[in-house]
Amino acid sequence: MKTALQGMRVLDLGQWIAAPYCTALLADFGAEVIKLEKPQGGDDQRQSSPFIGGQSAFFNLFNRNKRSVTIDLSTDSGRGQCLDLIATADVLVENYRPGSMARMGLGYEDLKERFPRLIYCSISGFGQTGPLKSEGGFDLVIQAMSGLASICGPADGQPFRLPIPIVDVSTALFATIGILTAAAARERTGEGQYVDVALLDSALAMAPLEVAQLLATGVNPERMGQASRNAAPYQIFATQRGSIALGAAAQHLWKRTCEVLGCAELLTDERFITNADRIENREELAAIIEQALAAAPADYWLERLLQEGIPAGPVLTYEEVMKLPQLESRALVRKPENGSSDAPATMVAPIQLSSTPARLISQAPLLGEHTQAVLDELYGAHRAT
Repeated sequence: MKTALQGMRVLDLGQWIAAPYCTALLADFGAEVIKLEKPQGGDDQRQSSPFIGGQSAFFNLFNRNKRSVTIDLSTDSGRGQCLDLIATADVLVENYRPGSMARMGLGYEDLKERFPRLIYCSISGFGQTGPLKSEGGFDLVIQAMSGLASICGPADGQPFRLPIPIVDVSTALFATIGILTAAAARERTGEGQYVDVALLDSALAMAPLEVAQLLATGVNPERMGQASRNAAPYQIFATQRGSIALGAAAQHLWKRTCEVLGCAELLTDERFITNADRIENREELAAIIEQALAAAPADYWLERLLQEGIPAGPVLTYEEVMKLPQLESRALVRKPENGSSDAPATMVAPIQLSSTPARLISQAPLLGEHTQAVLDELYGAHRAT
């Protein structure tokens, strides 16, 4: 089967999540990704539990479809091997602290004249410029510094962090977009370029409503708990048994919701006439809706709401999500094509392409599993020429 990125070779010099996830997405669509790891232990993510068959489940997800080569970049010979691999590559992705690659003679400025078609992507906490550029970046810290944590949690309580690595994952997505955009530009110009992606920038870009509000009004976005900043009702509500998500801010949906809940009187209540009114009085509205929902369990309300075309859904655990027939039909989670029958399943890119779909060829490699094969290919080809 043809793949979208067939013929693209990517060198992955990343660790943990952001850079490896970016290159995993490229690998899903056919890029050949060679992961360069230090001989002593490799990517630190390899030590993250839980383990399946001796391999980190986290590492397996972020490093599917790749080959692993161990090279010691602290040595002249290792840096020489790295340069020889770069000569064969279309893309290089790294997430060292700014300045680290340059100190090894492997920075973009060191390479751009020698390899003019190279797309070089650097992922860092704060970017390659500015007073914080030398600081390390961690998802937790960036959630706090980006404003994200300040808007999460109860309105009258402490700020919360999201319990998912949202900053690392969003940075991986923006890095992937940057690389593919640079590749499209190279088709026209014949030249590569530098892609500079920062965790802080990415986290801020994940809050467009909050940024837009601040820029437009000068008012700092407050922490609102369950509530939405620009819609009501639009949150999770408790029922007699279980909780449901309900989004009915549009006027026609609001009318239907009132009818389903048996609260037709709310349609003429001056506090709730328009979406703007409902936002202003969202706490009173939420209390009234939950009082109505307390009359029956979640399944009862979901059936009635969905029959009326009102956006609503159950609050599921990850275990429950994995059992959804809908998820199975999308083939987002699958086992590798070239794996054994007991190979663990993992995720692929959540993008459905009709002609060149994402593939899962192999699970993550063992440390240095392909070192000899890749170096034989590299230097065998050099000897042949």
